[in-house]
Amino acid sequence: MEPLTLFELNRLVRDSLQHTMPGQYWLQAELSEVHVNGSGHCYLEFVQKDPRGSNFVAKARGTIWAGVYSRLAPYFERTTGQRLAAGIKVLVQVTVTFHELYGYSLSVQAIDPTYTLGDMARRRREILDQLASEGILTLNKELPMPLLPQRVAVVSSETAAGYGDFAHQLSHNDRGYYFRTELFPAMMQGDQVEQSVTAALCAIADRQDEFDVVVIIRGGGATSDLSCFDSYALAAIVAQFPLPIITGIGHERDDTVLDSVSHTRVKTPTAAAQLLVGFLDEAAALLLDLRERLTQSVRARLESEHLRLTQLRSRIPTAAMRRMEGAKYALIMLQNRLASSARTALTTRQHRLDLLRQSMQPAAQRQLLAARHRLDLL
Repeated sequence: MEPLTLFELNRLVRDSLQHTMPGQYWLQAELSEVHVNGSGHCYLEFVQKDPRGSNFVAKARGTIWAGVYSRLAPYFERTTGQRLAAGIKVLVQVTVTFHELYGYSLSVQAIDPTYTLGDMARRRREILDQLASEGILTLNKELPMPLLPQRVAVVSSETAAGYGDFAHQLSHNDRGYYFRTELFPAMMQGDQVEQSVTAALCAIADRQDEFDVVVIIRGGGATSDLSCFDSYALAAIVAQFPLPIITGIGHERDDTVLDSVSHTRVKTPTAAAQLLVGFLDEAAALLLDLRERLTQSVRARLESEHLRLTQLRSRIPTAAMRRMEGAKYALIMLQNRLASSARTALTTRQHRLDLLRQSMQPAAQRQLLAARHRLDLL
């Protein structure tokens, strides 16, 4: 058998599909990506998950051409109150197409708006409801962010462009702030994400005193790959983690269960770095404010003390005069008491001398008489 070229084989596949599947089919699937380009065409990614887990068992590209999308999108939004977006389970009417260059895809012809939110969004709500019922949904959000979150544990893929952007943004910040980061490598897409990220968080928890904050980042990738972050086990660990966790794992419009339980959710790894720099800006502003308040307080205290010293200096002469007058009065009183005491003492001594003199004359006379008598006897 003569070999076929790739183009010939693909054309055979196309012809076979057109022959065996010529009609339209109603398809139940979940949207993992929705993108509208400038020309008005809407490009989709349909997925189907294993009912026993979160692994994908089927994927297919889909297209809603601009003419159809301009009718379907307003109708769907008006009926359901929401846009076509990732995470919605839809019931659409499709035709199967195959192009030799672009491959297999599904062309959407109609949509049933009563078939609304899909299993992905419902599963997220169920996980969040379970975390709330267990009282752990907001535990990480309630942790205080350190004043200077400079010791950063990073959970990311070592080769991810998002990690490089994050590290560059931190190390080259305009204010020259210092950050010490340590990477805890983890897979950020695929079936091993839950196990890998959990292991990284456990390693950080064992050294929690060495870090101020944890950052989980992931740069780019398909929206469908974010489903691995809608895990109850992983969300429970993040919700109860002892350090504040910042997540930057999705895109602008994507929101995972992990984002809902983390301390702070940002759009991109670069935004996570900007957030940390912003925290240090706030701390610097606080320190500047404290310095200004301290300067004003010291200046006010010095002025108050200078005024008090001036008042004391003006009061010293008056106080000295009063003290001198008091001392002079005390000396006069002491002088008067001394003179009075001296006079009293002299009077007392004079009286005693008079008494002694009066008592001495008779005694002397008796002594003289006795002496004369003895002389006479002799």
